[in-house]
Amino acid sequence: MPNPTITSSSYAGEFAGKYLGSALLSADTLDKGAITILPNVKYKAAMKVGTMSDIVRSADCDFDATTSGLTLTEKVLTPAELQVNLQICKKELHADWEAAQMGFSAFDSLPPLFSDYVIARVAAEVANATETSIWQGSAGEGSFDGFETLLTADATVNDVVATSVTASNVVTELGKIVDAIPSAVYGKEDLTLYVSSNIARAYVRALGGFAATIGANGVNNQGTQWYNGGQLSFDGVNIFVAKGLADDTAVAAQKSNLFFGTGLLDDRNVVKVLDMADLDGSDNVRVIMRYTAGVQHGIGSDIVLYS
Repeated sequence: MPNPTITSSSYAGEFAGKYLGSALLSADTLDKGAITILPNVKYKAAMKVGTMSDIVRSADCDFDATTSGLTLTEKVLTPAELQVNLQICKKELHADWEAAQMGFSAFDSLPPLFSDYVIARVAAEVANATETSIWQGSAGEGSFDGFETLLTADATVNDVVATSVTASNVVTELGKIVDAIPSAVYGKEDLTLYVSSNIARAYVRALGGFAATIGANGVNNQGTQWYNGGQLSFDGVNIFVAKGLADDTAVAAQKSNLFFGTGLLDDRNVVKVLDMADLDGSDNVRVIMRYTAGVQHGIGSDIVLYS
């Protein structure tokens, strides 16, 4: 097969949104709907956070609002503007593309055009970067403040000091997190314990019989064979493995209290693939992507940060 040429030099608007949407929403946290997604945020999204106090009182004949009240505060989600400027040689991906065309693709849906294939490869990297930024990002080059950064800076968040988590202490450490969950939040349907990959591994191993509180043969006497990738939970709280979290880090929060915002569907999204062959005679391809992304939490006092 001859070295492929780029059959279309520009993808923008709706077609661009398709690829960009795939890139952003393939981030595990977003793909599985583990937090609340706010699309079409062109600049900022202002979220009103309200707390009510003393709204129930003894009945009488009068209307008196002085003994109860609603306190509103505002949290602002400002997606960062991000981009990809990449130059690659077509020959570097040519062999992979040929193999994929024959059915060995790692992608769920293989784009038939080489230009689409290039974008799919880049989109996968964008997804990985997005997942990491959601949880441990900090404002700077190519990133935005993630939940670890935002929750650490919020004095109202319930902090639990972390340690190095192992199979022998993971049950105790997860217990500390659940104990710190406010009583008003514990038992909520969307309450989730977001844990790093190493905490999840330690918990799976502990339930296989490697913790002092678990029998030597583990869950159902199956030892390390007990787990097949299903849903994990602890003390009645569902566990989500947030791959973007740093090791030995966890967050307990309601899905409805954690937000991801993006201008995913607005007309500023741009994805372009430029074949430089006709411009400078090279075998290079340039990929340009532009998108916005950012996170924010609502009520800090309803959240536990283990860090």
